Amino acid sequence: MNEWDGFQGERWKKRVDVEDFIINNYKEYRDDVKFLKGISKKTGKLWSRCQKLLDKEMTAKVLDVDTTAIAGIDTLEAGFIDKKYEVIVGLQTDEPLKRIVNPFGGIESARQSLFPYGYHLDHDIEEKFAEFCKTYHDGIEHAYTKKVKLYRENNVLSTLPEEYGRGKILGDYRRLALYGADYLINRKKHDLERLTENINFSMIRAREEVSEQIDALEEMKWMASRYDIDISRPASNAREAFQWLYFAYLANIKQNNGVINSIGRNTAFLDIYIERDLQRKVITEEEAQELVDQFIMKLRLVRHLRKNDYREYLVGDPAWVTESIGGMNASGTSFVTKTSYRFLHSLENIGSSQEPNLTILWSTKLPEPFKRYVSKLALDTHVIQFVNDDLLRPIYGQDYAITGTCTAVPIGKRLVYYGGSCNLPKLLLYAINGGKDEITGELMIEGLEEIKDEYLPYQPIVKNFVKCMTEMIGHYVDAQSIVHYMQDKYAYESAPMAFMDTVSERMMSFGITGISTVADSLSAIRYGKVKAVRDEEGRIQEFVIDHEFPRYGNNDEHVDRMVSDILKIFAKNLKKKHLYRNSVGQISLQTVADNVYYGAHTGATPDGRLAHQPFASGASPVNGVDNTGAANSLKSVAKVPFEGVCMDGIANNIIISPTALGKKDSEKQDSLLNLINEYFTLGGEHLNIGIQSKNELFEYQRNPGKNYNMIVRYSDCGVKFSALSRNQQEELMSRTFHEKI
Repeated sequence: MNEWDGFQGERWKKRVDVEDFIINNYKEYRDDVKFLKGISKKTGKLWSRCQKLLDKEMTAKVLDVDTTAIAGIDTLEAGFIDKKYEVIVGLQTDEPLKRIVNPFGGIESARQSLFPYGYHLDHDIEEKFAEFCKTYHDGIEHAYTKKVKLYRENNVLSTLPEEYGRGKILGDYRRLALYGADYLINRKKHDLERLTENINFSMIRAREEVSEQIDALEEMKWMASRYDIDISRPASNAREAFQWLYFAYLANIKQNNGVINSIGRNTAFLDIYIERDLQRKVITEEEAQELVDQFIMKLRLVRHLRKNDYREYLVGDPAWVTESIGGMNASGTSFVTKTSYRFLHSLENIGSSQEPNLTILWSTKLPEPFKRYVSKLALDTHVIQFVNDDLLRPIYGQDYAITGTCTAVPIGKRLVYYGGSCNLPKLLLYAINGGKDEITGELMIEGLEEIKDEYLPYQPIVKNFVKCMTEMIGHYVDAQSIVHYMQDKYAYESAPMAFMDTVSERMMSFGITGISTVADSLSAIRYGKVKAVRDEEGRIQEFVIDHEFPRYGNNDEHVDRMVSDILKIFAKNLKKKHLYRNSVGQISLQTVADNVYYGAHTGATPDGRLAHQPFASGASPVNGVDNTGAANSLKSVAKVPFEGVCMDGIANNIIISPTALGKKDSEKQDSLLNLINEYFTLGGEHLNIGIQSKNELFEYQRNPGKNYNMIVRYSDCGVKFSALSRNQQEELMSRTFHEKI
């Protein structure tokens, strides 16, 4: 096959195996950045136009919406930014930043997404869709149990998705570039022919889903043909490799309004095509960088139409277009290539942005020049996050990627059923208040030991708390099973699933919010002597703490052990449950913005937190209490158990004052490198480091026009500070800004 001329290896030619192709063909790069080129004239003109549109969108919130069509792989005409200058073509809709209605989550949700911006869904579409199409939101509402609804109403559970797509399903989009659509269609047809034995419910569903995946691949060919491009065959050069890969990803975001839209791990793969073209002298280094910059530019334009409350919940309306970069292979060589640098260099060519969510798979063995370049950009841009490759690679293999914030998956071989989170501090208050909600007074959990003591007793509360967790987990599993059954039935994601193995592993994530508040509260009860203040009905409303107590985030084993014990109990109970489609449950300590939302709907807690105040994000310590230095804060979080417990990810967001890292740029880089290395050596899984001065944020609030595009680390991603509400800004500024390491 001419498209594969010059490529080494045999196994990947006989079966779908992108990992084998990469291992046999990529070249590690260990030198400096002198080869990098600046922005090309074409890209400069395109990006200038995009910036004007982005500025308009910032004011309007939504720039434009197509109300005459509904989301799908091939429902709209071709779209361009400026055809003269685009080397990578394709948009979600027919114009940049125009959004499209995706009513499969619920027709009422679609209406509410349009109304605030003065739009109305086309009458014929609304009438026919409402009459003939059942949405998965309708299905969920029909199937939810009374207890699940009660837990949701009282803000114990949030079970995304309910009106939006799952999002954590990460297809191996590289497959389209390497093999072409026709080959993938034939492989899926072969798989379909094998699904003929024991035609039971599971087999019937599998056959239907594979058939839908074949249809999706055919639709992608029609979509590409609108741009006069034939993706039926493999990509034959670097430009086509980028284009085919982007079309595969574009099919996903055209079809699915996903919460999380990760794109995978593509730099080593794409570098193979660039290197071949450079050797053949059919491309220059400037043109190679141009491909990367324009590819990144397209990813920055990903948009979905969502309700106002959802946009507020997902701060800054992120898409989490996560691209994983770096890491090591099984033989001890890094996956750092020149294209790893090119992707990161786009931050210098077209500026810093929260999308794509560039994630470094960090190993202490990565080439030193690469680590220093990454640390420089992390200090300058605030948009790079880190995960521990030395921890994840032995578990997930050498060809894994991050989906969302820090969930690792073998690419194309494992899917994750994403499902919101539970409010753990509220469960602790139920344990203290005899099962009654501290705000509504409603009896939520029966049969708990009544706590009448003036000073809270530790052991009875722990016993009640475990019982509360156990009961809640059962309802959480019910909710998740209903949500994902209905998603599969009424809004199956055939586009990304077309790039998954037909037989894939299935995981299900169970999020926990407020773990640090619970740990500090139990520590206060055990070591600090907490007095309960009750209202006229005997419900505890306030807490008075008589003595100091150990706080999570200061490397104190007394309280750090409590975090681990709680999570292990949760995981043990979760493992007893049978999950939808035999998936494996795993705990997620990623917040999205649950820490703010849940905190606003939860009463005072025994650690001294006031009612309706936010919880800490992810696995991070309670805001302001990790006061013995950044190193101790990191040591506490590094003890949170990953393998077998929190395998959906342990998000750690920490803010460090620039002066704490040193005076000179080289000193700051050294300090940052040392912190990352030490944290991951201790076993930490994920790290978002915001290098920020609190005074800088105060200055923005005094003069918002001065630094309108300033990006900060918030809710497990980078976001413009100007996109945060005032309450969200205040929550961010209440966090610990470490002034010392």
